[in-house]
Order: sequence, then C-alpha cells, then structure tokens
Amino acid sequence: MKKIALLATAGLMTASVAQAQDAGGFRLGLKVGGTYSNISGDNVNQIAGPNYSTKLGDYKLGYNAGVAASIPLTSDGFFAFAPELLYNRKGYEIQSQQTTGLAAGVSKVEYEQQRVLHYIDVPLLARINAGGLFFELGPQVSYLFGSRSKQQTTTKYTDGNKDKVESRSGFQDYSGIAQGESYKSDLAQFDIAGVAGLGYQTEGGLSLGLRYARGFNSLIDTKNQDNEPKAFNNAFTLQLGYLLPLGK
Repeated sequence: MKKIALLATAGLMTASVAQAQDAGGFRLGLKVGGTYSNISGDNVNQIAGPNYSTKLGDYKLGYNAGVAASIPLTSDGFFAFAPELLYNRKGYEIQSQQTTGLAAGVSKVEYEQQRVLHYIDVPLLARINAGGLFFELGPQVSYLFGSRSKQQTTTKYTDGNKDKVESRSGFQDYSGIAQGESYKSDLAQFDIAGVAGLGYQTEGGLSLGLRYARGFNSLIDTKNQDNEPKAFNNAFTLQLGYLLPLGK
C-alpha cells in the first residue's frame, strides 16, 4: 500500500510538471523556518510512554530548511505546482513533575523528555496565487532517517537552589548511510501526509507562509501487526522564503 501511494504521488508530480505552460513564471529558491510538532492518536503511549500530552501548547519546537520551486500551470500564474525538498526536525516532548514523596529539603523534581525525529519532507502542493496572497494544498512524502533523545531532570530545593542533570542519546541512523548498518527502529520510516497552508509573497519573491501537515501513515512500525496502531505526525511550519524568477 505504501509503494502504491508513493508511485501515485510521483505520477502526480510528473503530470503537473508536464502541464506547466508559462516558463516565465517559474521560480526557484530557498525556504527556512520553525516547526511546531507532536504526535497524536489512540496509541501514542507505545512511542512516548506515560504522561504524554497532545495539547497544542505542549508541542515541540524544531526547524526546517530546504529548496522550493513554483511552476505555473496557467498563463497568468493563478494556478501553480509548488514542490519542495526540506529537512525538518519534528518530534515530541514530555514534561512532568513530582512534589510528594521527596527527600528532605527537596521541594520539587521536574522531568523533561524530548525525542527529535529527523525527516526529509517532499511537499507536492497545488498553489493558488491571488495577488500577493497564496493558498496551498496537497500531499507530502516524508522519510525518517534518524532520531535522537534527550532527558533532563531538575531538582529544586527549599532553600532556592536547584540541580539540573541532562543526558543525550547518540544519533540513531535509520538509513544505514552514516554508520554502514542501520539501527532497528520502532518507527515507520515513510510517512504520507496531507498539507494545507497560506501566505504572502512579494513580486520580488520574498514570502512568509504558514502550513499544517497531518500524517496518514502510523508512526509505529506495523510490519508484523494485523491491526495498525494509531500514532500520527502533526506539524505546523512557519517559513520565510525567497523564490527567484528564472526567466520570461
């Protein structure tokens, strides 16, 4: 099923490029911005463990950067095809605290756990240009090539002092490129998402855009399971872009 979805998406991109009529409106450039992400679904505890919150205020901050293009599909540039190739740091974080059953002189112990998921995202978006405003909608194919975890424990004392202890895992390379042999991951390496966004672009090509991506493929590796557990990527991205016109 995953292979069929990937082939269908590749076909959509090829067909869209073939329909591009106005080479004068073709633009190519860079995008960079922030990512605000988490995972959600009925079975997220299989990945994140207990005390995990899916509330919007508990999302994790990351960043994204990559290359982008705008290929006009109509002579006036109203409709366009907008593919991108992005590196995106997604993931989740868990915060909890303990205030009872502590040692003498300790008022509180705070725990923070983060897991960074390193993705290559390929959004393949239909775009409507209405003056400076633009609206985007379409699929996104993502490849998870690695992850890293971080734990932090902060002990606060009644006298106002505090101790902080951090630990970080090494980078887990799921692709096998960096270390020759990939780690066994508990997560699925490919994701298909739906993307919707809006923004503003100047005639010179400077743009600011906000979009939301919702994963449709469960993050939990389900190769040997009949019933797919539910755990999906959610990510908001705010991007600053500069797309240069490449000819008339």
